[in-house]
Order: sequence, then structure tokens, then C-alpha cells
Amino acid sequence: MKKYLAEFIGTLWLVLGGCGSAVLAASFPELGIGFVGVSFAFGLTVVTMAYSIGHISGCHLNPAVSIGLWVGGRFDKKELFPYIVSQVTGGIAGAGILYLIASGKSGFEIGGFAANGYAEHSPGGYNMTSALTVEIVMTFMFLIIILGSTHSKAPKGMAGLAIGLGLTLIHLISIPVTNTSVNPARSTSQAVFVGDWALGQLWLFWVAPIVGAILAGAVYKYMSPEKG
Repeated sequence: MKKYLAEFIGTLWLVLGGCGSAVLAASFPELGIGFVGVSFAFGLTVVTMAYSIGHISGCHLNPAVSIGLWVGGRFDKKELFPYIVSQVTGGIAGAGILYLIASGKSGFEIGGFAANGYAEHSPGGYNMTSALTVEIVMTFMFLIIILGSTHSKAPKGMAGLAIGLGLTLIHLISIPVTNTSVNPARSTSQAVFVGDWALGQLWLFWVAPIVGAILAGAVYKYMSPEKG
């Protein structure tokens, strides 16, 4: 239960910190945060949690990460379902806290609420093919970074920075396309509150990250198995 609680808290923080920066800070140009600031906010949530709960749960914070690590031979299959439940419920809790804060402002309208989308709901107007491509490729690269930086032969103590900066770079690339998911728990948490179109497009932000993670797990296991 300690591992599952750690994943719950960590994913809550990822959603509250990352999506919170988009909903509360990026909407005010005078604060100067913009999408670059949001990108760093997501990366910082992972860095801070990696060194806080990494020794407890591994700090997955993402169903796609758990699945990719399992395919890569780094995670026990029996832990998949409870980890995913902890991540999704933690993300929804983080979105709930964010909603409670954001709705305290006069004239509040939920709008996009940092949800992920494509076509008319893509920040840059990118279509479904672009969204699928970017989410698969970005998740693939994210898992390559995770599997590589946490390998037994990798430099010790640096994984959290590599993974956090990797997520920052992924957001810098893909926010204009999908608002960046690479994480089904993060996408679900916002879609639950937005409803309507966000729930209708949510399938893509489960399918694409999981496909990317499975491919990365298989490729990295072939390139550099943990044993051998």
C-alpha cells in the first residue's frame, strides 16, 4: 500500500503542478510563464517526485510508464493494475484540487482546463494523425530515457534529472500539437472535469502513449537488457 500511496501522491502533484501552471499562471501573459514555463513545470514535478518517492514506488506517475517498464522487464505484471488505479485516482484528485482553486475566481469558466485534444481542440489546430504520431513518438522517447537512465549500468543519482528534463523537452515539442499528454492518467484527470469533447477524444491519449511505451520497452530490452 505504501507504493500505491506514493504513486497517488506523485501523480496528484504532477497534475496539480503541471496542469496548474497552465490553468493558473500561463493564462496571465504578464506573469511571463507561457508554454515554456508550463513545460518546465511538468518536468519539475517529475524531478521533485523522483527524489522524493522514487525509492518507494519507482515514481512512475503514468500508466504508460508502468506498462513500458513491464514490457522492458523492469516491472512485475501483478503490480500493473494497482499502479494504474493509483495513478488515475491521484491525477483526478490533483485536478479536483486545481478545479477548487481555479473556480474561486470571479467569472470562472472551465474552458479547456489544460485538457488534451486534437483538430479544433489542438492548440495549433493539428489533426488526429499528427496527434497520434506525436503522442506515440514522444512516449517512445520518454520510455527510452527512463529505461536508459534507470539501467543498472547508468550513472547513479542522475535518473531524476534526465527524466524530468526529458519530459520538459517533450512538452516544448508537443504542447502546440496536443497540449502534451504522454500520460493517460494526466489526460483522464482533466477530461473528467471538462467532459464533452475531452472525454470523446480521450481514447487517443490512452492508446497512443501505451503503444509508444510498449514499442520502447521492447526496443530497449533488445538493445540493452538488464542482465546478459
